Amino acid sequence: MRGARQVGKTTLVKKFGETYQNFIYLNLEKSEHANYFLKTDNISEIINTLFLANGIKLKQKNDTLLLIDEIHEVPKAIQLLRYFYEESPDLHIIAAGSLLEFALDKVESFPVGRVEFLYLNPFNFREYLLAISNKSIVKELDTIPVK
Repeated sequence: MRGARQVGKTTLVKKFGETYQNFIYLNLEKSEHANYFLKTDNISEIINTLFLANGIKLKQKNDTLLLIDEIHEVPKAIQLLRYFYEESPDLHIIAAGSLLEFALDKVESFPVGRVEFLYLNPFNFREYLLAISNKSIVKELDTIPVK
């Protein structure tokens, strides 16, 4: 998931994560989270370690969402997305970052065909008013011609 800083990428995915039985959140700006990807290339080992650290049974993979936030901090993690897809397709993964454009230049082998990009744009003023349930002002805006 791509988008400018502070548009709600993490908040949106965390809310979506509530629909899963298990949710694992990694922020690769934190060294202890980045280390999952820096210490090994073995996808099974990464998954086993993540599940053990979060008290999740391996048989629950298909009802687990893994959010890898700030993925641009560890270009190797971007590369490994391919192998997550190939070796553990039942684990649902969302990677997010606002600086992905810069990190993609550092990725040796991008997982083409294994990654789908979604863009999250910031709200415009009307969308913001609707989100905070201020429909009366939206109605007023709809009656006033704005150029």
